[in-house]
Amino acid sequence: MSDFNLEKRRYVLSGVAVAIITVYIIRLFTLQLMSDDYKKNADSNAFLMKVEFPSRGAIYDRHGRLMVYNQPAYDIMVVMNEAKGRIDTTDFCQTLGITKEFFIKRMNDIKDYSKNPGYSRFTQQMFMSQLSNEEFSVFQEKMFRFPGFYVQRRSIRQYQTGVGAHVLGDVAEVSPSDIEEDDYYRPGDYIGKLGLEKSYEKELRGEKGVQILLRDARGRIQGKYMDGKYDRKPVAGRDLTLGIDEKLQALGERLMEGKMGSIVALDPQTGEVLAMVSAPSYDPRIMVGRSRSKNHRLLSRDAWKPLLNRSIMGMYPPGSTFKTSQALTYMTEGIITPSTAFPCNHGFYCRGLHVGCHSHAAPIALVDAISTSCNAYFCWGLYYMMGNRAKYKSPYDGMNVWRDYMVSMGFGYRLGIDLPGEKRGMIPNADYYNRNYHGSWNGLTIISISIGQGEVTLTPLQIANLGATIANRGYYYVPHVVRKVEGLPLDTLYRHRHYTKASRRAYDYVVAGMRSSALKGTCKMLSRLPFEACGKTGTAQNHGRDHSVFMGFAPMKNPKIAIAVYVENGGWGADFGVPIGGLMMEQYIMGKLSPSSEKQAEAMQHRHLAYGPRYPALERAKKEAEARRKAALKNKNKKEKKNVPEAKAAPDKQ
Repeated sequence: MSDFNLEKRRYVLSGVAVAIITVYIIRLFTLQLMSDDYKKNADSNAFLMKVEFPSRGAIYDRHGRLMVYNQPAYDIMVVMNEAKGRIDTTDFCQTLGITKEFFIKRMNDIKDYSKNPGYSRFTQQMFMSQLSNEEFSVFQEKMFRFPGFYVQRRSIRQYQTGVGAHVLGDVAEVSPSDIEEDDYYRPGDYIGKLGLEKSYEKELRGEKGVQILLRDARGRIQGKYMDGKYDRKPVAGRDLTLGIDEKLQALGERLMEGKMGSIVALDPQTGEVLAMVSAPSYDPRIMVGRSRSKNHRLLSRDAWKPLLNRSIMGMYPPGSTFKTSQALTYMTEGIITPSTAFPCNHGFYCRGLHVGCHSHAAPIALVDAISTSCNAYFCWGLYYMMGNRAKYKSPYDGMNVWRDYMVSMGFGYRLGIDLPGEKRGMIPNADYYNRNYHGSWNGLTIISISIGQGEVTLTPLQIANLGATIANRGYYYVPHVVRKVEGLPLDTLYRHRHYTKASRRAYDYVVAGMRSSALKGTCKMLSRLPFEACGKTGTAQNHGRDHSVFMGFAPMKNPKIAIAVYVENGGWGADFGVPIGGLMMEQYIMGKLSPSSEKQAEAMQHRHLAYGPRYPALERAKKEAEARRKAALKNKNKKEKKNVPEAKAAPDKQ
């Protein structure tokens, strides 16, 4: 009779043995086939894979002036498996001018998978980036003392001048999310973070190369593997040529000193951006090297927001510049004719509603209404459009027709410029008003949109594009900064004409009104220019002082430049907008400013506006420190008075 317990024990032991063998087989399969740890270890003993970084594409302005170029820099790389416990950390830190605490923290960060995804102790890891030539020379002399540490040559960005920061952008070290999104990047690589550097990253970055070097048992380099048969040379990035005129850009930034706002200048015939100024700006040269992070933090704490590209991110009420779009809509829809005249008794009066206006002759027709910027004229136009039951069944239908005209002119949606972060602005539609007024609204409820106020907001880019559309008498090209990418055709997006819903005849009358404004209306200071300029002012209402706005183009026939100027809290459009716009047009068309215009530019450069403290926290800290100093001084004086003995009375003289 067999022993049942013995038989059972044999099955258990057999099962355990099979399980152990299975685990070993799975582990060997994983290590040898699924994991590359052993391969990396073996390769690291025999080979050194040296990455060669490509030269990043240079950036030129429209006339071939170099704006952004490359300068050599050096990174220190470490292979942890080779460096562990084999260097004199004190000597190492003194050579690089770093503290021992920094060294320990950096080495720990490299090994931290959460901070350095894909870390391997067998491959090169970034220890320190962007050493200058002087720092590299000192380190190179002693490098033999620091096994496991290597130098990797790369290039960093340099800027020829201090202009164009918001357009050009900058380059910084990749983040973990950048690495996850694109396997081209490794920790320590650089990527475009802002502006064109970000938009055209793939064109600018090029392709990495690699050198495979042989090492002996002690890790010493013996030469190239198979004489470089499997090496791959880096491919340089593509150069960019911009539509930007560097001299025009420099003048714009100069004119906007001490102000907040934007200047956008376009070539109406191509859609190329001639200048894009966002104020306040900053010098792009401070965003280079190891000090970038510190300088970026300082800029981000500035209450005036110099990192914000107001040209494409600022959403403002367009004010009276918007009246041109209303004239185009009313005339094309047959609400008005060129001879239609409306009353203006210091403003628009209807059913108890009043919208104010400045003093001028009335009643007034279309061309003069644009020239004098009459509020009442355009309020009446919207009122009759929303109430026209012969054309529209209800204000709802009329409003959506109005919205369609605005969208066709490039409002309410992103235009599609080749820069990151563009905002769409705000163009309301009938559903918007139904939600906000519970279906009970009419032309009077929304009357302020007819003069570029109320719910309407545009970016300065959209206002400049309005000027380009009027200059072209009815069409525009999508604005773009890059004129040419080396070796590639321009994207078809930027070569396609976008026609608006307004008629050519309506555009001709609006042009006449803008020319009249330059000769005798609100833009009459443009009449001094040696070419036929057209313009429209705007004074956009604001919670504080009004914004100063200008939109125009020149010459009237065969236009070469369309421009928008927006100065926050600048007051009347003629105070800042018109003179700045006129100077910019003169610089571009004539190639330089006349002596009298140069004096005007210098005066404008020094006309600063008061916006309050740029660093409120710093101001508070200063006030608190001053209060503490005064309190301490007061206490000190009290103690001194308390300790002074009372003076005795002098004896009477006999």
